[in-house]
Amino acid sequence: MSAANEELVRLSATQMAAKIRAKEVSSCELVEAELSVIDAAEPSVDAFLEVSRDQALEQADALDKRIAAGDTEGLPELAGVPIAIKDMIVTRGIPTTAASKILEGWVPPYDATVVEKLKAAGMPILGKTNLDEFAQGSSTEHSAFKPTRNPWDTGRVPGGSGGGSASAVGAFEAPLALGTDTGGSIRQPSALTGTVGVKPTYGGVSRYGAIAMASSLDQIGPVSRSVLDAALLQEVIGGYDKRDSTSIPKPVPPLAQAAREGAKMDLKGMKVGLVKELSGDGYQPGVEARFNEGVKLLQDMGAEVVEVSCPHFSYALAAYYIIMPSEVSSNLARYDGMRYGLRVMPGEGVEQTAANMMAATREAGFGDEVKRRIILGIYALSAGYYDAWYGSAQKVRTLIIRDFEQAFQKADVLVSPASPTTAFKFGERMSDPLSMYLSDVATIPANMAGSPAMSIPAGLSDDGLPVGFQFFAPQMRDEVMYKPAAALEAALQAQWGGPIHQSLKTPWLAGE
Repeated sequence: MSAANEELVRLSATQMAAKIRAKEVSSCELVEAELSVIDAAEPSVDAFLEVSRDQALEQADALDKRIAAGDTEGLPELAGVPIAIKDMIVTRGIPTTAASKILEGWVPPYDATVVEKLKAAGMPILGKTNLDEFAQGSSTEHSAFKPTRNPWDTGRVPGGSGGGSASAVGAFEAPLALGTDTGGSIRQPSALTGTVGVKPTYGGVSRYGAIAMASSLDQIGPVSRSVLDAALLQEVIGGYDKRDSTSIPKPVPPLAQAAREGAKMDLKGMKVGLVKELSGDGYQPGVEARFNEGVKLLQDMGAEVVEVSCPHFSYALAAYYIIMPSEVSSNLARYDGMRYGLRVMPGEGVEQTAANMMAATREAGFGDEVKRRIILGIYALSAGYYDAWYGSAQKVRTLIIRDFEQAFQKADVLVSPASPTTAFKFGERMSDPLSMYLSDVATIPANMAGSPAMSIPAGLSDDGLPVGFQFFAPQMRDEVMYKPAAALEAALQAQWGGPIHQSLKTPWLAGE
């Protein structure tokens, strides 16, 4: 790769957009540069399931012609900047598989609302990124097709389920990506790959066209390399959508404005709540050290730090792993071999009935983790156990929402580590599902409450791997977390001498 292209792909999305507006670079040139990185990086990273090369160049060319004609009215700031899409979000004309054999080869006839908005914004789509099958996992080892690797250490996982989106952005294969976050699937991989990941308020971004995992928890959100980039992307994809019954009929708050104010590093008058329950046992010392240093920087910028207790957060993981599998078992019942996707006929000697065909299809089409969660969900919803398990978990969910409400009476934002550990090695937790589930212990409360949350890079742990710093904000107040997040990002970069990605070794960029 040329030095000029390497310099170009290392820019933030905001910087890329500025060059496009100044006509220093075209969208086509930017897409071609990113495609060259994908070609070089994919043998090492495996972030993509599908690269939509021709479509991306067509979309970029259309935007370049529009700019050349002076037709720029209504274009958002990120126009012309390419983006990758988690393969849990449907894209017209581009295969969408949810990383599952049961949907292998399926090409949707329509776009998700967020994809429609990206196209209207003139943002070329580079392709579809890998994930744990049907977004069920915390390492991207449960993809039916291949594991994705962490660009910081390709012997380690990138987190999950959105490891493909996080690794693509972290490895400079894309400046931006979309993910889905059901229990931390944007924020946890962002923490492990040194990227910025945001879960908006539930209902703040349309879920129409997002393949359902657990409908009361799922949320689409941005992955980027800067807080401002995430803010601008959320402004593009956010807003009311009548096709989503859970969509909030309110305008998108001024996220980019909050991020730009935060970059001034003045937090006087802001109260930051340190969540007592999200630290201590199970948190890696290097993670806690970087987190505490981040808290100290917030104080240095004028924020008042107070400890808050959210006692029912301790039950969030257990309640989540009842509610989520219950919804999974219902949502995945539609994959039966009848209407679309994989169809497997019963074997020889087995009666050729619809029921047997459905059973054969689901046996062949779903992986072990998906089957495990379907079984858990069916059990939790079964007669005799519904009230004891599912009903009790929903009561805990209400208590978690109240914990947030009470905490936000004492603080403007809450903070915690985004992941209790840095990236773990491949295979390290595959034989112990409970250990894998614990990866999301810090992120799950936000999904249970529908609150917005964000992970930003907090530096490197003692093992040389990225650490994530998490912000929580009140429901429908996403802008509140963007200001301190941008302030901390600016303060940390002042210490590092630039973005954390400058210290990432990228042999695929150097042509090694």
